[in-house]
Amino acid sequence: MVLRVKVPVDLVCGDVDEGYGPVADAFRANFVNGHEIGAACAIVRDGRLVVDLWGGYRDGHTTTAWEADTLVSVFSATKGMAGAAMAVAHSRGLFDLDVPVASYWPEFAVNGKEAITVRQLLAHQAGLAVLDRKITLDEVADHDRMGVLLAAQRPLWEPGSRHGYHAVTLGWYESQLLSRVDPQGRTLGRFFAEEVAGPLQAEFHIGVPDEVPDERIATIHAFKPPEMLLNLGKMPRQVLVGMLNPRSVLSRSMRCFPELMQPDAWNRRASLRVEAPSVNGTGQPRAIARIYGALASGDDSLGIGEATRRELERPPAAPTSGTRDVALGLEGGYAMGFLKPGPAMRFGSSSRAYGTPGGGGSLGFADPDAGVGYAYAMNRLDFHLPVDPRERAIRHAFYTCIGGSPQHR
Repeated sequence: MVLRVKVPVDLVCGDVDEGYGPVADAFRANFVNGHEIGAACAIVRDGRLVVDLWGGYRDGHTTTAWEADTLVSVFSATKGMAGAAMAVAHSRGLFDLDVPVASYWPEFAVNGKEAITVRQLLAHQAGLAVLDRKITLDEVADHDRMGVLLAAQRPLWEPGSRHGYHAVTLGWYESQLLSRVDPQGRTLGRFFAEEVAGPLQAEFHIGVPDEVPDERIATIHAFKPPEMLLNLGKMPRQVLVGMLNPRSVLSRSMRCFPELMQPDAWNRRASLRVEAPSVNGTGQPRAIARIYGALASGDDSLGIGEATRRELERPPAAPTSGTRDVALGLEGGYAMGFLKPGPAMRFGSSSRAYGTPGGGGSLGFADPDAGVGYAYAMNRLDFHLPVDPRERAIRHAFYTCIGGSPQHR
């Protein structure tokens, strides 16, 4: 069973600017109500860190406190950090969204993938959500070997006709593309470290370096699959059916990397060391907020050009056969590697927002209308999908503070 511990209120730390007290109250209430073990929340507005909160236990078993510099794995919220790297590359003219991926990666042009554009790939429309064989950590660590495996894959549907959440594979395809267009041939994790995290002094890793000590990384308190049966009401029926049906796109997409899908995998350095840019990013929520804040406010630290900004903020290009996600069964849309607000998950002030949630409850996003970069992450995983009530309460409190019209439903 997922561990539950009582967290003393004096272990809720950090600060908020004047006027944001309700955000701190909502964050603290999650601990008082017994919903958290350890968590952090950070919000950047117009370049200023206005909310910086953390609390509880980095490790609930040993009751070791969560510190200001604790790092935590954020699962699919990693996709937003990968998206930030791709946005920087796009701004530098390293690729064109409407050019076939195969123009940059010739080996990709087999098995029906010849015409897939970069835009379709980044919008989860390529039909490459699963791999036909299971891969190992050793293979993931070998970028060239992964390139061969990914290039051989056949799409599940006609690219551009539908979209389906590429839960695990998207980041690897992004990394292969990026390494071929980057003059230095860098993988996505390295490019992100040097061109996104570095300039913003944001501590977030896609592939945790060995020099980061274990005691700085939060222990993930996960659940075992049978526990889903006790929490059926927390998930949309479509997602639940997809997870339980071994033949579904969602279930098959999760099985391609079995070593990372085990409940204790997220607490192994071997799992965090490799680059899996869709799922295993680890860092400070403060760093996620800082990166999204730079994107949202037009901060020139990353050199994001106006054309790229328009692509990030515009409505997603809908697949020709509708907007229902083949994997998740929910209505929505994707663009540039990010989730856009939609019927299943509303966030930010308008459709210009973009971000990504992560399994268990985490969320990061950019809200250009409000100049906001937002991040919440925790180490006690829950079953609410796609919106976790712990995170939603904090987000609602923030938008109430700024007098906005939050899409928090």
